Amino acid sequence: MFSIQIKKITLFEISELQKISRTTFFETFSEANMEENITKYLEEDLSIEKLTKELENKNSDFYFGFLEEIVVGYLKLNFDQADKSILEIERIYVLKKYQRKNIGQQLLEYVIQLAKENKYTQIWLGVWEHNHNAIQFYNKNGFVAFDKYSFILGYDEQTDILMKLKLSEY
Repeated sequence: MFSIQIKKITLFEISELQKISRTTFFETFSEANMEENITKYLEEDLSIEKLTKELENKNSDFYFGFLEEIVVGYLKLNFDQADKSILEIERIYVLKKYQRKNIGQQLLEYVIQLAKENKYTQIWLGVWEHNHNAIQFYNKNGFVAFDKYSFILGYDEQTDILMKLKLSEY
């Protein structure tokens, strides 16, 4: 088993954030989506400008997962939104060659511990309805589906499943 180090990302690491964001998104979704939609999302939603604004948002934090000196995954958390009892995982991605090596699990366990330490009672996330591996991963970790919402990927409207984990039950 690999043991990772998790570190909060700063603006000085924006280029590395963009690199891992684009790589993991492409690896995860390119086979099941049209190239023009992936390209549009990568260029607009994962641009340096957009990621910089997200990093500067006081209600969001990004974290890298390192294996030795290599960034192998990352996550983005949103907090203190409308309901202060809910911590949202907006993104959690691991490079394809490091998947199934317990790295995603370690990132998730870090989030759960952080949520508990900060007195959150629930963790929410959205996952694409066709990302069966991710849905299975979250189900295995106690998340349950409770709603759906639309996600725009390029020019394509897709459906994400909202899932939550009640921390009192974890």
